[in-house]
Amino acid sequence: MSPAARPDCARWTFPLDKFALSTAFLGTSEPVANLKLCAARLHNDARWPWIVLIPRKTGALELEHLSPANRHQLTEEIVLAGSAVRAIGAALGRPVEKLNVGQLGNVTPQLHVHVVGRRPDDAAWPGPVWGVGDAVPYTPAALTAALAAAHDMLKQLQATS
Repeated sequence: MSPAARPDCARWTFPLDKFALSTAFLGTSEPVANLKLCAARLHNDARWPWIVLIPRKTGALELEHLSPANRHQLTEEIVLAGSAVRAIGAALGRPVEKLNVGQLGNVTPQLHVHVVGRRPDDAAWPGPVWGVGDAVPYTPAALTAALAAAHDMLKQLQATS
């Protein structure tokens, strides 16, 4: 069954017959890079260095909607995003001690993976980051530094792979 014809897709707010980024990501994140499979975006919550990976695949809601080759590529890009998240933490003077990776999709159903940098002194430690307080936007200077750190790390890693 084509993604557009799936009965479970009737309530989603993005086209399922061609790729388009869900509008939910536009208001909560900034573009970092286009990787081989995913759009990498910086989640706009300065409490955590956080990259969201959105596979650019039409109608993808679940991992099972990706081919085996694309699932492998997504795993590789999660590792890349983890390095970029660590670079963001270092650039902002808050080194990451633990990476959390999650694929939920209950609020924004378009397939996406969160890669979040954690520290024992962060606002949610040791629990999950979802639903903890209100997002704290980056200051303009911190946003510039975070985006540059993530972009530079991804560019460097892609050049060596």
